[in-house]
Amino acid sequence: MCFVAKSEKPENEVPAPEQSGAAEAPAPAAEAQGQPAQPQRVQVQIDDGKAVASYANFCRVTSTPEELIVDFGLNPQPVGVPSQPIIITQRIITNFYTAKRMLHALQLTVQRYEATFGVLETDIQKRVRPGLQSR
Repeated sequence: MCFVAKSEKPENEVPAPEQSGAAEAPAPAAEAQGQPAQPQRVQVQIDDGKAVASYANFCRVTSTPEELIVDFGLNPQPVGVPSQPIIITQRIITNFYTAKRMLHALQLTVQRYEATFGVLETDIQKRVRPGLQSR
């Protein structure tokens, strides 16, 4: 299962709770009375004390029929064709069900970011301003 966690900083807050990935189950009392079932929130505890944080500005996605493989690394030359090999430092291997849940969580998070701060342009050629290139 993939969960979207709320950041402690309000400006980085994730989508509304109904989109947070928390597990939901129908409320049994409402069903018994003939009322539409209301989802019941289940709190999942997460211990991230052993998590290792690293930065990546490069990723490569490959797959097998059963798994999705995402490699992360640092590209020392992010503009143009790199002259040095990109060293992969992290690899995530997951099944396609988890990958789809992760895709949904990432889409919601990026949509919320863009709604707050503006559209992210991923084409670097469209972001470069003439006359401001480093010399």
